[in-house]
Amino acid sequence: MTSASKITILRVLLIPFYMAAMYMTGGEAGTWMWIALGIFIVASLTDFVDGYIARAYNQTTDFGKFLDPLADKLLTIAAMCMFCQWGSFPAWALMIVLTREFAVTGLRLVAVQKGNVIAAGWSGKVKTASTMVGLCVMMVFPSVALLNALVIAVIVVTTVYSGTEYFVKNWKCLRG
Repeated sequence: MTSASKITILRVLLIPFYMAAMYMTGGEAGTWMWIALGIFIVASLTDFVDGYIARAYNQTTDFGKFLDPLADKLLTIAAMCMFCQWGSFPAWALMIVLTREFAVTGLRLVAVQKGNVIAAGWSGKVKTASTMVGLCVMMVFPSVALLNALVIAVIVVTTVYSGTEYFVKNWKCLRG
């Protein structure tokens, strides 16, 4: 297993600790929210670190191409679910994100069956980065409704755009 993959696995292992800290916050600002934010930031930074290591040290693998976006999805959806539970992230927006994630994962599975691996595209990386930053903003300012609405709008727009782009660029995988 490569160093890059080990870092990606670390991101997945941080999610239960993040969820526990978020649960302890009860949706309110305070010590536990700062702890949750710290865990989330560390986990988010591993996304950039593992990608850098994979490219710089020629550690790009099919396993990494599969696990890295999955780890991102698990981390960001965990945060969105907590915010949804507290009423600060609408269920319709979460459903758009989940639909895109399942659809792109399904597309990747079909591609793998045909011998192709679909790595994360540029728009998917922008979506992930803007989502991670936006969720950090929501953790820092959990009760600023206008700011949260802006974050949700950015998440929805980048999610829809990147999902559409994946299907347009990889439509051939679904033919025949």
